[in-house]
Amino acid sequence: MRKWLLALGVLSLLSCQKKDTSQIETKSLIPKNDYAMLIVESESCIYCKQLRRDLQKEEIARELQGMDVQSILYESNAKVRHILKGKETISTEEELARYLKVNSFPQVFFYNKEGKILLHLPGYQPPKNLACSIRFVKEEMYKEEKYMDYMKTKCI
Repeated sequence: MRKWLLALGVLSLLSCQKKDTSQIETKSLIPKNDYAMLIVESESCIYCKQLRRDLQKEEIARELQGMDVQSILYESNAKVRHILKGKETISTEEELARYLKVNSFPQVFFYNKEGKILLHLPGYQPPKNLACSIRFVKEEMYKEEKYMDYMKTKCI
């Protein structure tokens, strides 16, 4: 009986010890590929959930090959490492979303390894338009023509 009480006491003391929070993992949003897609979502956004389902479709998954796909939650205080305009920084997901001036959901940002935002899509995009937008970035058409012109000529 004493052994049980001693074991219970030790377990109780161990559970009360201060936990080391300095080892909390920081999610990296720094692209491993030439281009990345960042989705800023909200917990209650139905269009965000639809976008998640769309990303699983073969047409979109095929276009996304060779591109990093990341997401952050507007309401999250989780730490993220990101690069913007060539400068690497750590902030919370919410701070990054606010810096990007996100005020509706979803918002999709395409950016390169240096953190330069190449295309910003506010709001939900149907799969056909999203696939075309991905091609616009991956094929570096942003260097040659305006996004809306590309969409009118190549994506109708």
